[in-house]
Amino acid sequence: KMRLFSFMAPQLDPQGSGYNLLQSQIALGSGSVLGRGLRGATQSALGFLPERQTDFIFSVIGEIFGLTGTTLVILAFALLCLRILWVATQARTRFGALLCVGTATILLVHAFVNIGMAVGIMPIMGIPLPLASYGGTALVTVCMLLGLVQAVERDLRL
Repeated sequence: KMRLFSFMAPQLDPQGSGYNLLQSQIALGSGSVLGRGLRGATQSALGFLPERQTDFIFSVIGEIFGLTGTTLVILAFALLCLRILWVATQARTRFGALLCVGTATILLVHAFVNIGMAVGIMPIMGIPLPLASYGGTALVTVCMLLGLVQAVERDLRL
């Protein structure tokens, strides 16, 4: 209940339930266009940003590399998902096509939710950013899905 209230108005409890979101927004905003670099990233380096290696990795990217870095991350996800969808259109079997569409959907939803949490348009849920956040289970799952997409693509060449 407090997460939803802090999502709508994090400034009402800046030291409690709204702390994560406010620090995330400060980190993203302080990155500006070109970023602050590794030495200038105060929010993430000094520990103000909680769970920076998992939930708020996008904020760390925004603080260090700025708008250009975050734009490149979003473009990389878009290109990856477009490539996966292209493989889906070329797949020889219906199962292969559905597997590719499902993988692209999972990647897009996870990326959208994580970026939305960092920016403040979605409540904080603890969804990691695929291929960027530190973590075992999510990373292994995404790598397995991408391996299955690779298998579908390899089938195209045979």
